[in-house]
Amino acid sequence: MNDLITSIVSAAIERARGKGELKSAPPSITVEEPRDPSHGDRATNVALVIARDEKRAPRAIAEIICANVELPAEVGEVAVAGPGFINFRMAPAYWQREMRRATAEGPAFFRPQPWELCAGGGQKIQVEFLSANPTGPLTVGHGRNAVLGDTIARMYEAAGFDVTREYYFNDGGRQMKLLGESVRVRYLEELGREATLPEDGYQGEYIRDIARSLVEKRGDALAAAPDNDVLRKAAVDSIFADIRATCERLGIRFTVFTNELDLIRAGRVDAVVAELRKRGLVEERDGAVWLRGEPLGLPKDVVLIRSGPEREPTYRTPDIAYHIQKLERGFDLVVDVFGADHIAEHQGVVAAVKALGHDTSTIRAMIYQFVTLTRGGERVKMSTRRATYVTLDELIDEVGADVVRFFFLFRKHDSHLDFDLDLAKRQAPENPVFYVQYAHARLASVFREGEKAGLELPADRSSIDLDLLADEELALAKRALGLREVMTQSARALEPHRVPFYLLELAGDFHRYYNQPANRIIGTDRQLSMARLYLAGLLKCAIGSGLGLLGVSAPERM
Repeated sequence: MNDLITSIVSAAIERARGKGELKSAPPSITVEEPRDPSHGDRATNVALVIARDEKRAPRAIAEIICANVELPAEVGEVAVAGPGFINFRMAPAYWQREMRRATAEGPAFFRPQPWELCAGGGQKIQVEFLSANPTGPLTVGHGRNAVLGDTIARMYEAAGFDVTREYYFNDGGRQMKLLGESVRVRYLEELGREATLPEDGYQGEYIRDIARSLVEKRGDALAAAPDNDVLRKAAVDSIFADIRATCERLGIRFTVFTNELDLIRAGRVDAVVAELRKRGLVEERDGAVWLRGEPLGLPKDVVLIRSGPEREPTYRTPDIAYHIQKLERGFDLVVDVFGADHIAEHQGVVAAVKALGHDTSTIRAMIYQFVTLTRGGERVKMSTRRATYVTLDELIDEVGADVVRFFFLFRKHDSHLDFDLDLAKRQAPENPVFYVQYAHARLASVFREGEKAGLELPADRSSIDLDLLADEELALAKRALGLREVMTQSARALEPHRVPFYLLELAGDFHRYYNQPANRIIGTDRQLSMARLYLAGLLKCAIGSGLGLLGVSAPERM
């Protein structure tokens, strides 16, 4: 539609210039959907753009352009509005044509449309998400990260891009030593021996589960081991197995796993520090190595290498090396999904990568806010190391994978998410995922009703008379057809929340239509029933495609 309107406006401007009514032409023409649907289907501000060069009021210019417009059959009307906007309303013939195209293409019609990622039309995308270190089961906070990253990856894949889904982790360092020590204590306790959990040790029941498994497999053979490496590795293997299983429950997969320790062992982290030092961007202070913030536009200096005998790097130092590696791997777009507590760290990483001479324009961060679980209006407490946290598996067990995914996406990622457990389990219209899935199930029931009445859509549907559809029904079709543009803009803006919101609006429009007795789809008028059945097929395909992109099921019965 945008291309059609652009060509109409461009041709009208050229006609006006040929007559001497206008002198200038804009470098480009912007066509957008009006905020108020009553204004039409599309609008352009081109008259306001060229008003300065024309030295006339924008509205007068808009009227000249409108007078030179030659409307094709697909466009119903054109009008000047406000200070000089030009509004277009498409004719029913246009929407009927699009309905037939969408029906012919099926789910493919509703996929995000590809666009040029960068100059040269690059196609390779890396989405790094979840990236939880293997210190315990996935929590609810991890779940929002995982679902956001997976949905962005799904969107890019649906648009035809080559997507790498990457999980970055560290199974070394202080956290992992503490994990090994915690397992040792529980292991000794399972053997009936006394042991004291270290300060800040991991207290979750999963640690005892790992210890019990080790006793079953190895008996007391590890009690006198000189270090915790075997215990640590057993814990890591067990926790990673659980992480993978949880991801599978949500339909989430990864193509690459990258270990931070591999970057350290390969010397890439040392090389980063050495290069920053060569450029005068680090300094030694208090026994630590600091990245200087002022030259990089950062608010303060930050530690790269901790003080102490082990001289361990902080989280951000390997991240700098990792992002350089990402760029060297030739990705045209790098998407990082991080929690809000990583904002400053990510800014420092990107600033350091840029200071080392790399183009960081292809790196985009998706920073999400945290999740609060509530039950009965009261907050459900969570803790990673104590036994009081709520795991992602427990949440899935309670409300189901579909609800988890939909609820995690049903807020813009940079907004705090209150996950209402009571609402999530309610089989009622106020539960958004139920409301959308119920619309799909209702539409499926229409086709079962049609079969009983001897009404089925034929393979060749060109004979179905869509002129029989009323304005309200065409409005429903327009809403469904608009899903493709929402899909595309959602992917480009890294804002997957737009899709569930749009699906909720589409479902609401359908439910209101369906609940009116006059709108019975399978009725006594066969021709009208077939036209409405055609519309029902379009709506069902749109809702099913949207839910599929979100990784949510589209039930046939509820």
